[in-house]
Amino acid sequence: MTIEGEYVPSTSAWVREQVAAYEASGGTEANTLRDTGIPVIVVTMRGRATGSVRKIALMRVEHGGEYALVASMGGAPTNPVWYHNLVADPHNVMVQDGPAPFEVDVREVTGDERAAWWERSVAVFPNYADYQAKTARTIPVLVASPR
Repeated sequence: MTIEGEYVPSTSAWVREQVAAYEASGGTEANTLRDTGIPVIVVTMRGRATGSVRKIALMRVEHGGEYALVASMGGAPTNPVWYHNLVADPHNVMVQDGPAPFEVDVREVTGDERAAWWERSVAVFPNYADYQAKTARTIPVLVASPR
């Protein structure tokens, strides 16, 4: 499956360039968050307002073949736009973790399940804890499960 439609790259140059390099290389280049060495995945979805294809790079938090998608937005007071896209259309999503993208279903987790995924996420990217301390909102954690 591919998500059909017009691809609208990120307005952020570094995100746009990272996604392009990651995809073009089959995940062998641009596969970490800038120079941190922390692995990333590429998530493809449809924009809920425009219907355009959107792509983002997120921290690679994998457990048992599933992936956490942490809507931190650096601790901003609102959720990132991509969070709303995924919640609006959770079955039309792809993840690329290596050479080729694959279909996933996305769901938001709560309670003990969220706590476990949050702990895994902070272990990969400790800044998430700082981001949570900066904001009054509970940072959403979604889980992408391969179909």
